[in-house]
Amino acid sequence: MALLPILRYPDPRLAKVAAPVEKVDDGIRTLARNMAETMYEAPGIGLAATQVNVHKQVIVIDVSETKDDLLVLINPQITHRDGLQVGEEGCLSVPGIYDKVERAEHVTVRFLDMDGQPRTLEADGLLAVCIQHELDHLQGKVFVDYLSQLKQGRIKAKLAKQARITA
Repeated sequence: MALLPILRYPDPRLAKVAAPVEKVDDGIRTLARNMAETMYEAPGIGLAATQVNVHKQVIVIDVSETKDDLLVLINPQITHRDGLQVGEEGCLSVPGIYDKVERAEHVTVRFLDMDGQPRTLEADGLLAVCIQHELDHLQGKVFVDYLSQLKQGRIKAKLAKQARITA
């Protein structure tokens, strides 16, 4: 397994829409395992392939306290959403930045598992937020896209300053 470099906002590659996975094969399974290792190391609770510059519809999520409940969703699609929740979100591609985002409280998602088998999952709370957040990445959206232009400008400036300091 290998750690993958995570793209940082406002990298234009984060805006690229991911293509569906044609076949769940060893290459996709290796990608998912490497993404999981990268997510756990970061540390985070979700990671989309887009964030590691692979533009395929693959996401990994683990919202468990013990970090032993990995969920891999390939070609995920939300088929139902209801309710409303507003919560503070962060992102491995936007390190150190957190802000409130409005999301559905409950979602139903259809996806393929690591064996290429179709699955359906109903989620609420943090898992529902994480699924929606990661699916946004596959559509080329980052959570800061939901914020005002003023906040987006401030975030870009802050991240640019952080990059200069660590360079």
